[in-house]
Amino acid sequence: MTNDPLSPQSNDSQKRLLLALALSFAATAAYTFFFAPKGPPPGAEGADAGVEVAATVDAGTPGMAAVPPPGTPGEDAGTHAEEAPPPPARTVEFSRPEVKYTFSSEGAGLTAAVLQGTKMREQQSLTVKEGFEKLFGKDIPPPPQMNVAHPVPGQPLPLAVTIEGSAPLAANTRYAVQEGPTDNGGSVAFTGRQGPWEVTKTILWPRDGFEFTYTLQVRNTSAQPQAGELKVHYGRAIDPEFEHAPSFFGGVGNLSRSACWVEDKLHNLSPGDKPPEETRGPISFFGINQQYFLSALYPLDGALNGHCTLTATPTAREVSAGFPLNVAPGQVATFRFGGYLGPKDPDLLRPVPGAELSAAAGLSATPYHPRLEDTVDFGIWAVVCKLLLAIMKFFHGIVGNWGVAIILLTVVVKLALLPLTYRSMVSMEAVKVLQPKMDEIRKKFADDKERQNLEIMKLYQEAKVNPLGGCLPLLIQMPVWIALFTSLRNSFEIYGEPFFGPIWRDLTYKDPTYILPLALGVSMIITQKMQPQMMDAAQARMMTWIMPIIFTFTLLQYPAGLSLYIFTNNVLSIGQQWGLRKWLDRKKNQTGGGTPAMAATAGGGKRK
Repeated sequence: MTNDPLSPQSNDSQKRLLLALALSFAATAAYTFFFAPKGPPPGAEGADAGVEVAATVDAGTPGMAAVPPPGTPGEDAGTHAEEAPPPPARTVEFSRPEVKYTFSSEGAGLTAAVLQGTKMREQQSLTVKEGFEKLFGKDIPPPPQMNVAHPVPGQPLPLAVTIEGSAPLAANTRYAVQEGPTDNGGSVAFTGRQGPWEVTKTILWPRDGFEFTYTLQVRNTSAQPQAGELKVHYGRAIDPEFEHAPSFFGGVGNLSRSACWVEDKLHNLSPGDKPPEETRGPISFFGINQQYFLSALYPLDGALNGHCTLTATPTAREVSAGFPLNVAPGQVATFRFGGYLGPKDPDLLRPVPGAELSAAAGLSATPYHPRLEDTVDFGIWAVVCKLLLAIMKFFHGIVGNWGVAIILLTVVVKLALLPLTYRSMVSMEAVKVLQPKMDEIRKKFADDKERQNLEIMKLYQEAKVNPLGGCLPLLIQMPVWIALFTSLRNSFEIYGEPFFGPIWRDLTYKDPTYILPLALGVSMIITQKMQPQMMDAAQARMMTWIMPIIFTFTLLQYPAGLSLYIFTNNVLSIGQQWGLRKWLDRKKNQTGGGTPAMAATAGGGKRK
């Protein structure tokens, strides 16, 4: 193989390279010692032409050398002056009445946002043993306060920003911190520099509430136009002790979701879900959508074109929103966001951005509304859920207890269904009168089920009895049960609210002692035994015993408020059946025997 002297791998080429480096080093040393101009005397100002040293930005944080303005002599296109060392990392805390915020200057993001108040806690999970210990007076520590900004290890902090492109900005860039006055709420500004970028984050709070403004100013300090993608990050680490996946017999679950509203659709992602195929378009808001709490950022000036990246693992939920970034030399790109870290209370979400935030941030009289209240999703049961909640809120305003409000709601529904219940009881009593004839048909056609059913239906038609009439009130109650369950799983108003006693401390969570669902099962068996049987003995036993047992077993892990409603409904049904039966018996005596329906049938048969 011919040795090419110009090849980088040849010995001659390597020798020439070493000789060139040695000569260059010698020339540089000679110029430095003999020909370089003398520096300014000590104490002279203007240590470097075109470089200004910023004053100290806050106590204990040294100032940072500013980047030379574009066009500085000696700076080639696309190169930057030597950057000063980053400021030391520090932690900054801001205690608001509703939220205690903790920031790190490394990334200028949140390391904690702890909600304040007795209801602002994680949902407590108690074992059966702990439930009975609490029942008999043992003090069980409450769950921790809700931290809606628990950082994900190894990932950008909540509210951190990155820039992707030819001149990237890292998520862990060090920022200088400047705290503002706290007269009308408070503010804090973070300033960080990396490469051609100077990023200033300003967070402003009104005096009260869960809202804030988050303003990003991105300045291009180079002599060249810069382009890339600005990404705003929000993530939350998940403690499996306080979040559980749903299962049929293991509970309804309370998994949080990474969320982003793009165009007219809210994208939610939980562990195991298929990621959304398209999250590019006008972004209305993005954040972490928990069962009863919300962490959200939204563009203050209207939906902003970009795209979202959603991530959900068993121990983390993350979302990042990317927006195109194009900045001319020396120019500043500004992004204004509103933020909400708090409970999913529609009364708080509906007016976002609120009047206080609008006044503090100088927003217009009709600011952009991001529709955060739509994260409270009742699904297809929205109309029924809102009606039930309105009734319960009315009673809660009178009695001051959500458990009692649920009981009074049950009474209202029972009264509304009383006409149907009466017709159902009349129908079942009519079937009871026909029971001897039905038994004869079953014996006569014991080996022919089809003929047996035809003869029984013929008997119903002749007596003008509807065999399904007794099921109508139960069928109407089913949507109420489902809507109440949906309300309990989505309404912050009832979250963490007690019924009474030491165990039923949260109507949206299961009864840890299982007393309520077991009482519900017993009451359901009594209700079934009181009803006239319209089927054979084997089917009757299944309806009386097996169905209540399955139903009870299913509801063991469901919210205590739902068990309370169904138990109260069963108790009222027992009393209602007893009272209506007494009234029907009196009617039967007055009409000379038979139920009102049977008497009417008999009367009709005597006419010529």
